[in-house]
Amino acid sequence: MARGSVEESLLAAGRPGEECLSVREEVKKQLWLAGPMIAGALLQNVIQMISVMYVGHLGELPLAGASMANSFATVTGLSLLLGMASALDTLCGQAFGARQYYLLGIYMQRAMFLLTLVSVPVAVIWFHTGEILLLFGQDPDIAAEAGNYARWMIPAIFGYGLMQCQVRFLQTQNIVMPVMASAGAAAACHLVVCWVLVYGLGLGSKGAALSNAIAFWVNVVLLAVYIRVSSACKETWTGFSMEAFHDALSFFRLGIPSALMVCLEMWSFELIVLLSGLLPNPKLETSVLSISLNTAAFVWMIPFGLGSAVSTRVSNELGAGRPQAARLAVRVVVFLAVSEGLVIGLILVCIRYIWGHAYSNVEEVVRYVAKMMLVITVSNFFDGIQCVLSGVARGCGWQKIGACINLGAYYIAGIPSAYLIAFVLRVGGMFLADVMHCMENRACGWASYVGSSYKSCC
Repeated sequence: MARGSVEESLLAAGRPGEECLSVREEVKKQLWLAGPMIAGALLQNVIQMISVMYVGHLGELPLAGASMANSFATVTGLSLLLGMASALDTLCGQAFGARQYYLLGIYMQRAMFLLTLVSVPVAVIWFHTGEILLLFGQDPDIAAEAGNYARWMIPAIFGYGLMQCQVRFLQTQNIVMPVMASAGAAAACHLVVCWVLVYGLGLGSKGAALSNAIAFWVNVVLLAVYIRVSSACKETWTGFSMEAFHDALSFFRLGIPSALMVCLEMWSFELIVLLSGLLPNPKLETSVLSISLNTAAFVWMIPFGLGSAVSTRVSNELGAGRPQAARLAVRVVVFLAVSEGLVIGLILVCIRYIWGHAYSNVEEVVRYVAKMMLVITVSNFFDGIQCVLSGVARGCGWQKIGACINLGAYYIAGIPSAYLIAFVLRVGGMFLADVMHCMENRACGWASYVGSSYKSCC
């Protein structure tokens, strides 16, 4: 048999038998971790997707308002908390690898306390969403609708931050099935509650926003109960401790770069939705751009799960003092990301003419979405590669490097190009979104940095 096997492509040196065995073991470990994490991430993301779908059938204006509100909420709050919580990928992951189990509970409590404090000013910003959007020149009707939606989402911000801390606390211990189960229960609850609030009680878009908050808090409660009663967490969760309120600066030193690393990426995509509100026919452009980016975010959860898995693997192995094992984990996850990108791309191309019907009954919207799906297909392939390499960076504690790479790719190259194409050249919304593909080329920069770093340390 020729030596052009998967194992040979992943490992550069070593005895053949040991190579194949170690690669197979690493693939099994990552898939065992990534499978439930992908499912959990998809189920968490589907909560907002369900809300937008329900609102979309109320009309074009409610859909545009909810889409704008979701984008604004992501920019000003959700991405910030997600990024800060990802500091636990490094802290908890390396502490678990070093067998300093009690520190995991301390780190989680500290993160939950600090993220709750950060949520307070975010809630104030959400309360004034409508006025802020007007200041940025958005359509008055869309701004008013978005402001109303965002106010009813305020309870969600506090639950979201706590949930992200709990997920990372469990994930870094290789405990992933409860994360998937709690996300599934929350999504099932949301499906019913959202319908009741939107249609049953006639709350419309306000009911969809409130149901988001209910779903997040259901997830928080379920995870809290598991952490408290499960024997799997008896060494890492030893109860509340005053030590969690000490040394907040040490968390912020890693949490702020972590937040920047995540926010700089997520903000750029949401800024595209906000820019779409300035195009001619803003209701159509905003609706279609939001559906497209909502879809992109949904499929992005698959490489995000792979990135979470490799973050855990790398941080655990580095914490245990095994850099060669961490290097193998990186090679395996890149291969998995490329394979995933090809499969998901084929699926997106096949369903492009029917996907728009899930969000809207307007034929113009459905046709526009079908065109955008081709852009999403290409974007998702490159985004998957950079996403798993970002997971490697979190596991290693390279968040500052990640923030610099995302800053250059998105804000020096990406967003200015989007503005030039859409507004100066007047090409339109589809090419505004096409900048997603261009910005994903930063994966090459990530690959170069990760490869050179592991070569020097391993």
